[in-house]
Amino acid sequence: MKKKILKFKTDCTIKEIYTFDKTTDLKRPLLGANIPAGFPSPAQDYIEGTLDLNEHLIAHPAATYFVRVEGYSMIGAGIFPNDILIVDRSLEPRDKKVVIAIVDGELTVKRLRIRENYWQLIAENDDYQPINITEDMDFMIWGVITYSIHSL
Repeated sequence: MKKKILKFKTDCTIKEIYTFDKTTDLKRPLLGANIPAGFPSPAQDYIEGTLDLNEHLIAHPAATYFVRVEGYSMIGAGIFPNDILIVDRSLEPRDKKVVIAIVDGELTVKRLRIRENYWQLIAENDDYQPINITEDMDFMIWGVITYSIHSL
């Protein structure tokens, strides 16, 4: 991640936004076998090569940003406070995709529902109401979430 470019302190579910900057490689060892969730096999302790997460997580570097989440509206989708989301602004927003949207000047993370006659932004938490997009709203899809990174 590069420097922080924006910081929000409102209840809009986005805490910070970072630009993507791949100026260095950070390759880590990659084990050459699948890791069982049960008992590990000592025979599977060899390294196949190296892995750079940028190569696997970033499809469009010029259009990729990172955002830090604030709030609980998307916990049903596995997105929690302080998670880092990878956002690709070059992807077409489609029905059921999780997106970053701007609604009346506020950034939010929600699931996009595209209906025949209207669009909705749906929270993945029953404590939050859907946002029905109307013509009188200032509305824009800012990007599509491709990955969520969070601590266990």
